[in-house]
Amino acid sequence: MNNILIDKWRTCFFEIVVEQEIAEQLKKASLQGNMSDWTRVLTKAVVETSKKMGWLASARGCKLDLLPISRSEYLTMDIMAFPDGTRQWHFPVAVMELENQVRDEQIAYSLWKVLCVRADLRLVFCYRKNKQEISKLIKYLRENVLEIMGITERQKLDGEVGIVIGCREQSHTFPYGFFKWWQFDKNIGKFEQIL
Repeated sequence: MNNILIDKWRTCFFEIVVEQEIAEQLKKASLQGNMSDWTRVLTKAVVETSKKMGWLASARGCKLDLLPISRSEYLTMDIMAFPDGTRQWHFPVAVMELENQVRDEQIAYSLWKVLCVRADLRLVFCYRKNKQEISKLIKYLRENVLEIMGITERQKLDGEVGIVIGCREQSHTFPYGFFKWWQFDKNIGKFEQIL
């Protein structure tokens, strides 16, 4: 499984979320179950990670004027990152959804959204209270989004697809054990955990 981009992204992400201010805010929001603060701080971390990757990102509160039309959220995606360059209609290099809802259907919708956009990296960030909920969610996403696509459509997917799950039960291991990383392997049609 080719995971060069997601590995680089994950390394940059951890370099950002270990910064004291971000780490404290994310841990506090997680422990309190305050999903609006969780989303706000995670948005900041993901935008900063995009910058560390050498990309420009658009997100709520982070308007981008790289493209001919300036927006905070293009195509209603929470975060869209572009290669730094001239003002043209670039395809995004990465699209990310930060889903703070706990309903599996809502997370499936976020996964479906990122799969509908052409990008080198597609990530969905979400949250669970305990480890047991994570495997159930991964199974749900596989059965209700990826298997529905069928083998032919899955094989057409370019780029890397990942799910990043914050787990409140693992807040004492923040950030490395707290964030669980899964990458989709289109050849076998399953998410594989990245350790």
